[in-house]
Amino acid sequence: MLFRQAVGAAAGAALLLLLAPSAVAVSRASEEVTVDPTGTLAADGTVTLSGTYRCTGASGPVFVSSSVSQADARVGQGIGGTAAQCDGADHRWTNAQKPAPGSLKAGTAHVQATVMELAATGLPLPTFHAVRDQDVTLVQS
Repeated sequence: MLFRQAVGAAAGAALLLLLAPSAVAVSRASEEVTVDPTGTLAADGTVTLSGTYRCTGASGPVFVSSSVSQADARVGQGIGGTAAQCDGADHRWTNAQKPAPGSLKAGTAHVQATVMELAATGLPLPTFHAVRDQDVTLVQS
């Protein structure tokens, strides 16, 4: 009995793996988020990041979120979130926020930008439309 359950689970997992790449390729082929190569760091500590995004087929609210890290890549500072329109067109996004005092300085930083939907089916679960990891330069403004 245990052997049959294990074989059934393995066969189901294999089937999902075979189907998953084509489903991901179709749904993500026209979706993208970019990050501008330069962000700003204001005198009051506010960080501003920007870029573009394109997404399609959302049924719930969608946001472009961003985070930035410097010395320790494991310690990211959230930099705002912008409401997004998933209509297949290219749009600009800009996020600004004051991270913890002294946590960022002018120079090279790593940014992660994400286009994320809160699926509108029962419990709102995140669905990721596009993610971009990129190094940028923070310039004092």
